[in-house]
Amino acid sequence: MLPRDLQPEQFAGYPAEARKLTVAHLGALRQLPVSFVPSLLREVIDYDFKFPAERSAIDKELAILSSLSQEQITERFRGFAQLTISAKLEQFDWINEPAQFVEQQSAYLWTTHQLDAFRRAATEYGTRLQAEAPPDPMPVRRLGIAVIGQGVTSYDVPLFRNLRAHGTYFGQVKPENGLELLLGAVAERAKAHPVPYGHWYVDGGSAADCSPALTCVSYNALEPVRAALLKNIDAEIARPGMGPEQLRTHLARLTPPDLGMKSEGNAVLDRFQMKLFTEGSGTQIFSTTFAQWTAREVLRRAQALTLLVRFAPRQRQRPMNELLTNVHSNAGVDATGSLIDGDMAAYYQWINQQRLPGADQSSFLVWFEGHSQALVIAPTLPRGTESSSAIDLGKLLSLAAG
Repeated sequence: MLPRDLQPEQFAGYPAEARKLTVAHLGALRQLPVSFVPSLLREVIDYDFKFPAERSAIDKELAILSSLSQEQITERFRGFAQLTISAKLEQFDWINEPAQFVEQQSAYLWTTHQLDAFRRAATEYGTRLQAEAPPDPMPVRRLGIAVIGQGVTSYDVPLFRNLRAHGTYFGQVKPENGLELLLGAVAERAKAHPVPYGHWYVDGGSAADCSPALTCVSYNALEPVRAALLKNIDAEIARPGMGPEQLRTHLARLTPPDLGMKSEGNAVLDRFQMKLFTEGSGTQIFSTTFAQWTAREVLRRAQALTLLVRFAPRQRQRPMNELLTNVHSNAGVDATGSLIDGDMAAYYQWINQQRLPGADQSSFLVWFEGHSQALVIAPTLPRGTESSSAIDLGKLLSLAAG
């Protein structure tokens, strides 16, 4: 099967919006190399379950491709067209299983020493696309918040060491009602700049009261989903011939109802939450890993304007078999270890935020929950400095948010 032979009826298995979009741009798809089309379809097939920022990016890309002449397409995709793939891959059902095709194609390109050529072609294509499809203007500059160290009574080792060079350290923060102040300010920000899936609160434990203006995800609220997935994984591992690649393929095919998520729920959010566990590594068993991975995906996919992440104590390290089978679930938590996890995760959260449009104007705040230590990175604050002024978190957030 080659792209030039594509027909509208072959996309009958796609969700409604994805099918409509694909058929509308079928003319452009027919002109593209088979080494490229499945990568695009891998994104398009989930169009109905993607966030607005992701949909906008797909819409722009397809519109650009449809505007190109045959000569322009030939020139732009020359690097992809020069790649060879096996007859087996050509016969693969890459229309309905594009993700599985991309995995197998990657393995084939690696064994035939073509992976570097593919990467060069993909990089050139992505750079050109980014220049032709600039991001939409943001209604407010981006703000990230990380709250770390829940449950830790004392800790004498310096925190935020990776972030100090980029912002101002505050050592006399008034911690009273700190979380309530942050959540209230974030909720007001979301109300003032309403954007679908634009403002998030992620909690590694049990979420505090969450405003309807925020998209809220918490580790404890998803306990039934995690338990169902671990049970599913345990059953699959026990099957003869089941290896890592087969398990990965199995997980990629799961849907929210397979893990007990109600069909009348929010389809976009449910699919996102399911993928946090089926695509993440360790998100199923460690709350700090869950919070860190969720922050990464919220920024990468939803391109959140506001993201507050609160890290909670994770369970202690135990043998992996025990963790995966969820036995001895009351083995205790490691609050201090979770603080260390959260400190590094806050740094990663800031890095991922800096990869998004408007990075030079974005702000970031990290606070040691219940304590007097915080750090703020903002365009209006000096870098690599310390402040000894007494300040509450509400005023500190005002400095960050501008």
